Amino acid sequence: MHKIAEVEIQHDIMLANKRLAKKNQKILNKEKVFAIDVLGAIGSGKTSLIENLINEMDHQIGVIAGDVISKFDAGRFKQHNVPVVGLNTGKECHLDAHLVEHAFSDLPLDEIDILFIENVGNLICPVDFDLGSHIRMVVISVSEGDDTVEKHPLIFKDADLVVINKVDIAEAVGADQEKMVSDVHSLNPEVKVIKTSLKTGQGLQDIIASIESFIKEEQI
Repeated sequence: MHKIAEVEIQHDIMLANKRLAKKNQKILNKEKVFAIDVLGAIGSGKTSLIENLINEMDHQIGVIAGDVISKFDAGRFKQHNVPVVGLNTGKECHLDAHLVEHAFSDLPLDEIDILFIENVGNLICPVDFDLGSHIRMVVISVSEGDDTVEKHPLIFKDADLVVINKVDIAEAVGADQEKMVSDVHSLNPEVKVIKTSLKTGQGLQDIIASIESFIKEEQI
């Protein structure tokens, strides 16, 4: 009986989250804000990538920084003089639509073109929680191992854009970056996969071009 109850409760939570996610996207669309849910493990380079995009993109950018303790990444983003809200998740290992909705009230949405939502650092917990973003960008690094995609298939099946980061050290860490690309496409054949090195700048303009393409598709 307990197992049945747990399943029913989880089902209700997911339905409630989906309703809130749709509400969030309506708010974003009304304010003409394009939102990107940025997912990836700790150390994949999510924060550094967002910092680079803030510096390189010709848009007004805002950031929601989600983490168990968010002040560290939020502090980094604030140094770039963009509006930032830090969301502390405590014991929770993901953001949800309810938390993101509350963050909206602390952001000048009418002054933002692109909102990056940096999710909590892991490849498992955030998978089922739609935040109301327009796309999901998954960031992984070669330093996590070239079997990372195989070990975490669900997050890649729903990804709209996949970034394989730190390719400049692939040989040093014994990672086959082409295998990682192939593994992603075996799960999600149509998804755009971009190999990057934030140290050298490789791939950054390709990411920007892909985001611009998504914005045009959404007509935001």
